[in-house]
Amino acid sequence: MDEENTRDLDYFLDIQPKKKIEFYEAVLEGLSLPQKTISPKFFYDERGSKIFDKICDTPEYYLTRTEIALLNEIQEELYSLVEPGSAVVEYGCGSSIKIKALLSALPEPSHYIAIDISKSHLIATAKEIASNYSNISVAAICADFMEPIDWPERASFESLKRLAFFPGSTIGNLNPSEASQLLKYVRHLVGDEGTFLIGVDMKKDAEVFNRAYNDAQGHTADFNLNLLHRMKSELDADINISEFSHKAFYNEKLGRVEMHLISDTKQVIKIDSLEFLFEKGESIHTECSYKYSIIEFSELAKKSGFSVLKNWTDKRSLFSIYLMKAI
Repeated sequence: MDEENTRDLDYFLDIQPKKKIEFYEAVLEGLSLPQKTISPKFFYDERGSKIFDKICDTPEYYLTRTEIALLNEIQEELYSLVEPGSAVVEYGCGSSIKIKALLSALPEPSHYIAIDISKSHLIATAKEIASNYSNISVAAICADFMEPIDWPERASFESLKRLAFFPGSTIGNLNPSEASQLLKYVRHLVGDEGTFLIGVDMKKDAEVFNRAYNDAQGHTADFNLNLLHRMKSELDADINISEFSHKAFYNEKLGRVEMHLISDTKQVIKIDSLEFLFEKGESIHTECSYKYSIIEFSELAKKSGFSVLKNWTDKRSLFSIYLMKAI
């Protein structure tokens, strides 16, 4: 990493897996399954991150604007509930709007550490925060946060209270078992005195979900199809992207939105010497987005080492924010 790109930061650590090898292995394994599956974490290369920012601006995608409005509404309460001088760690930093709302609400936060797998997006966000908050030490860690992360040796705030921040209901991209494991990793990172502020999408009418994940401008479709573009450009896959279509729907029985890439015809994807046959209508399952009632998520948190200090929801009961403490 060019030092010029990160000199505004207190430090930058790149501890992500070797992306090409990991992506290659994940694609080969996923396309070999009876239900072909690729993890949604591979959406977020530079192009994918930019497309997701466009999704957040669509009228159908209520999550981002609802969460930001809620964060702004609860600023005074957060000021009274969070320890002064806390070190703030954001998991999966995207647009800087949410972290700015949080940092502006907290009593004299001392550190901000951004963690994300998309290096360019991560550095851009961290540098923006550094330029806007000169009194806060800002650092960035490029990593897969679904793996355990310890405080880096270069960090100098071991004695400070730690607040983890995980907005956007990204926790929903994990099945309940994976979500519990991530919560345990966060519990380890923040320590016995730590707290955790997390945004969680709520269960609601299926039509709200179906509109949100099938926006009229087609950005969610582009986001989904970006996986195939990555396979073509990074893995030299022989693939006809135009013969795949985006499909998203709410699976009410499982309490989750599912996204798939549907093969519009019988075809073959070739990667190196391997061939993966698709029947017409067969899909690659690319994302699940689990939705939680307040009771369901509170129980999940308790099993994972946290108790809920406070929960806030918007007036339409679309979205919830939880402030939790380690137990």
